[in-house]
Amino acid sequence: MRDGLLTTAGAVGTALVWHRLRAARDRPWAARWERTNHAGHPVTLLEGVALVAGTAGTALATGAAWPGGSLPYAVASLGAGSLGALDDLRQDTDRKGLAGHLRALAHGRVTTGALKVVGLVATGLVVTALDDARGRTRLAALSADHRGRTRTAAQPADHRGLRPATVWGTLAGAAVVAGSANLANLFDLRPGRALKVGVLAAVPLVVTGPGSPAAAVTLGSALALLPDDLAGSSMLGDTGANPLGAVLGLALVQRQGPVARTATLAVVTGLTLASERVSFTKVIESTPVLRELDALGREPR
Repeated sequence: MRDGLLTTAGAVGTALVWHRLRAARDRPWAARWERTNHAGHPVTLLEGVALVAGTAGTALATGAAWPGGSLPYAVASLGAGSLGALDDLRQDTDRKGLAGHLRALAHGRVTTGALKVVGLVATGLVVTALDDARGRTRLAALSADHRGRTRTAAQPADHRGLRPATVWGTLAGAAVVAGSANLANLFDLRPGRALKVGVLAAVPLVVTGPGSPAAAVTLGSALALLPDDLAGSSMLGDTGANPLGAVLGLALVQRQGPVARTATLAVVTGLTLASERVSFTKVIESTPVLRELDALGREPR
């Protein structure tokens, strides 16, 4: 029930923001957000702004319904979104990919992409440390409550969704948040693709275990933006793809202990390294099931 309401709130909040931004597309200031997509059609990156405003705004407005509060989620969305906007509006077009930005940094050139990488790591560290600290506080309070009462086997202390944090666990979680932010951006190359990946990642977190307010709000926001993204009239850009990945990464690590976070980090790292050598688009287009799922709902060329 809770996550269903949060999904609806995320969808409604994002849709309202997107409606206003879409109506303002012909304003002079909106020209900076115009791009040409892979098919040569004009698109606006204001969709990404709508995702940031919709997710962060919904989280702050519904924070009372989040165990431990929604501040880490809001910071993750706003932080990653701001860094993505920096890259969108002042991007260095001669350096592509994570490796390209890191090579430029090694040669003494600081690109906006390199700044974004550093910023995403810092954002991941802040939000994971903040969330883990809140988790420790809640776990201590529940343990104290458990010791202070006489409980029967039918009335155990409710520790669902809480995991004891370690320094390594926090560092691994931070890397997952930052890596997921970068990974989501790698899928924003065709209409609807990144948002579909976001939906597929969010649904299992919402419907399993104790649920996930973070995944629920993200799911609603992604569903609200998906129709126009599929139509090819707008796209997330770094402004939207980076926070999409960051908040889903945070939603995942909120459910994990140090070992699971380490395993997740290995997967994210492996996919990121693979992307430097293999085109995800080519893999998707050469795999029938992935190709059909990727094209689902997209307008024909």
